[in-house]
Amino acid sequence: MIEKEAALRGTLSSLGSVVVAYSGGVDSAYLAYIAGQTLGDRALAVTADSASYPERHRRLAIQIAQQFGLRHEIIHTSEVERPEYRANPANRCYYCKHELYTHLARLAADRRAVVVDGSNADDRGDYRPGRQAAREFGVRSPLDEANLGKDEIRELSRRAGLPTWDEPASACLSSRIPYHAEVTDEKLRMIERAEEALRALGFRVCRVRHHDELARIEIGPDEMARALQPEVGAAMVRELKAIGYRWVSLDLQGYRTGSLNEGLRLRPA
Repeated sequence: MIEKEAALRGTLSSLGSVVVAYSGGVDSAYLAYIAGQTLGDRALAVTADSASYPERHRRLAIQIAQQFGLRHEIIHTSEVERPEYRANPANRCYYCKHELYTHLARLAADRRAVVVDGSNADDRGDYRPGRQAAREFGVRSPLDEANLGKDEIRELSRRAGLPTWDEPASACLSSRIPYHAEVTDEKLRMIERAEEALRALGFRVCRVRHHDELARIEIGPDEMARALQPEVGAAMVRELKAIGYRWVSLDLQGYRTGSLNEGLRLRPA
């Protein structure tokens, strides 16, 4: 693991100057931290703020950048305004990443830098249509190139003191809306408020899948027993109905990454 981190530093040094696609999640936070240590002011961490980006992630990204002295900028992206993205096809993420990398490529050109992202070795073979956009813009993935997987990144982050080391997996709010159902700002705000309500009830790993008037809640397996307690279930129903959902259901399979992909025939991107 230490040898892989050394290889990561070597890759970043060879690039000379980088613009890090920095969401504040586990992978991008670790990459931004190592890039800042390795390249100093020649590493710029950039957070894209948009309607699909949860406010709590933005706060976390800012907190980490300030705590570790990262050079950090926030830009505004408008993927939700693109008709292709709002239509929510199975390759929705392509349009999001295309929007992001369009902005980051401009910043990188001004700095004579290379755009890098937080894709890691464990992402290989997963369905990630955003990778097509990364290839089109020449984005590098130094964590993947160093063969670093998620568990290793978490452990190295813990050793570095990064508060993200044990953060649950995260994804944009649009990932809670079934494919081909339109992405709207109203839906995104409902989802964000619903998940904040669940976190306020003490749930650490949770997703609210938005099926029009129905909220389908996915809870981490180790928290499922608590969710099934009558008083806790009643509180979940009460909070989500107050947000605007008519029906509230608990998915007994629990949380799993990309559950809305289950009905698709997918090939790795």
